[in-house]
Amino acid sequence: MTDLIIAVVLCVIVAIAYAAAALIQARYAHLTVAQLARVPVLWLAIGLNVLGAALHVASLNFGPLSLIQPLGVLTLVIAVPFAAWTARRKPTRLEMTGMTYTVVGLTGLALIITTSGKADTLTSLELVLLVVGTTILVTVLALIGRRPGASTLWEAIAGGVAFSVCSALCQTIVVTAGNNGFAALFWPTTILAMVAVGTFAITATILTQRSYRNGLSAPLAVTNLVNPASATIIGVSLLGENLATTNVEIALAVICGVLAGHGVAQLARARDVAATITVPPTTPQKDAQPVP
Repeated sequence: MTDLIIAVVLCVIVAIAYAAAALIQARYAHLTVAQLARVPVLWLAIGLNVLGAALHVASLNFGPLSLIQPLGVLTLVIAVPFAAWTARRKPTRLEMTGMTYTVVGLTGLALIITTSGKADTLTSLELVLLVVGTTILVTVLALIGRRPGASTLWEAIAGGVAFSVCSALCQTIVVTAGNNGFAALFWPTTILAMVAVGTFAITATILTQRSYRNGLSAPLAVTNLVNPASATIIGVSLLGENLATTNVEIALAVICGVLAGHGVAQLARARDVAATITVPPTTPQKDAQPVP
């Protein structure tokens, strides 16, 4: 029971760290990369993300993944109301219902879509194909998101994919080094994997940063949805994991996916509603009377 309590406490701290980092990033999401490098508080956001990732890994030593993964939605539960509070307003009804649908859907997916099997590594060919394929996919999504008038959710999807690939590559690095010793870190494929992790991590951070420029809630929800979904696909297709679900569970997972998608759509609509709340309407002023 003690380990379970520690796992839950760590998950809550992780959610707070990620939510705080997202709120900082959203505040400066309109800046360019060069401008962001000169914003000291952004390094705090990066530090909070690193802290969150480290504590997430640590929490797996105290609780099962089936518990840790659903608790990841706490980031959204914390970030949405806190974003409204920092804007000096109450969360709108759309924000609360959208958050509820998204959290229920994501939690259901995390509980239903589980994988089993021994941790495996990518082969040299699989690693190269994954890096090249991810580079192409993330680049295309990022370019779509940069078009005038395009939804910021494209960049949120790209960031989620990049983060999930980082996890898969990290697993390959850790397992390879564990099985073959420290010298394995100097193998060409391992070096490629480490370079790719650094590149994709920076890319994912920039893309999620940009995705917050028109609002935090919907992009954060999309990233929380795409990240585990992509990780599951990579695990089943490349890392030898098995999808431990029945046909009934798959049907329930589809329903949860629809709920999560509906929640994201409501959070996207809530952005415009919140904008009308935070910006007071202008009132016509009387014409100035000439001074006699």
